[in-house]
Amino acid sequence: MRIGTCQAEPTGPDALGTLRDELQRAADDGFSSAWMSNIFGLDALTALAVAGSQVPGIGLGTAVVPTYPRHPAVLAQQTLTTATAVGGRLVLGIGLSHKIVIDDMYGYSFDRPARHMSEYLSILLPLLDGQPASFTGETMRAAIGLSTPRPGRVPVLLAALGPQMLRLAGEAADGACLNWASPEQIGWSREQVAAGATKAGRDPAASTLSMYIRVCVDEDVAAARRAFAEQVLGYSLVRPGADPTLAYRGHFGRMGFETALRDLEASRDAGAPMAELCDAVPEDLLAAVGYYGTAAGAAARFAELSVGLDETIVRVVTARKTLDAVRDAMQALTPEKIRAAAGAA
Repeated sequence: MRIGTCQAEPTGPDALGTLRDELQRAADDGFSSAWMSNIFGLDALTALAVAGSQVPGIGLGTAVVPTYPRHPAVLAQQTLTTATAVGGRLVLGIGLSHKIVIDDMYGYSFDRPARHMSEYLSILLPLLDGQPASFTGETMRAAIGLSTPRPGRVPVLLAALGPQMLRLAGEAADGACLNWASPEQIGWSREQVAAGATKAGRDPAASTLSMYIRVCVDEDVAAARRAFAEQVLGYSLVRPGADPTLAYRGHFGRMGFETALRDLEASRDAGAPMAELCDAVPEDLLAAVGYYGTAAGAAARFAELSVGLDETIVRVVTARKTLDAVRDAMQALTPEKIRAAAGAA
């Protein structure tokens, strides 16, 4: 199993310099890869092209770049440019992003997400492989070829939670980026990916499963719990009136937390503040999808949560909003410590 790290999104006038230094630190600490999310700060692919080109020897990945609002031809061009800049060390993770981002911020329709992603891949994948793309679908079309340099094949991982997207990851992509999944859910997800690969006549064993595993390491355990619980609630609760079977809400429901989430949503709708909701999150929900607590227990629990993955990625949640807090957590979760804990289990 490969062990990677998710880079905290740097800010400030020298954000790219900070990212370069953090990538070097990850390489020095023995991580096999470093990953970036594409949110509202640095563009992940551009940042990796600039900073990653200055740090040789470590794999680089996005988890994930949203397909909205980039046309697949634009994303292919940018991906190949980044891969060229970093000498072919790039893995491209793509996904639909949150419904709240797509609907409220970009104004795109979120209808038929699986159809959208299937058609997106029909254009993106041939372009990444150096072939022209000619495709007309229900949600997307293109007739284009690129002359962008191609330093080798760029693996594509698909952000996937539910059965349709997981099977598509097996059918068409190189695997899946999971998120907030318990070890049991990782096993179920692998079955879905394998079913998709088998249907397409592909080798199921060739599909990669990667996942961010979130950890909040702090000697103040109560503060760590609150910070971690707030992260969980930010993903798992559905907005009033929205379909609770979709996206992350459906995902957490499939893992057996439907009743707990309904109770939390009812409390929220009745006016309970976030601090109260965090205190009310059941302990088994938090323990299923990540770790909070002192450094002493972090590596062993991280190893347990990584079972079934091909690449496990340390993603730090902090109770103290400082770069030092991130670095302290990373020191508790170096690959050496995680592997030692896994071997002792």
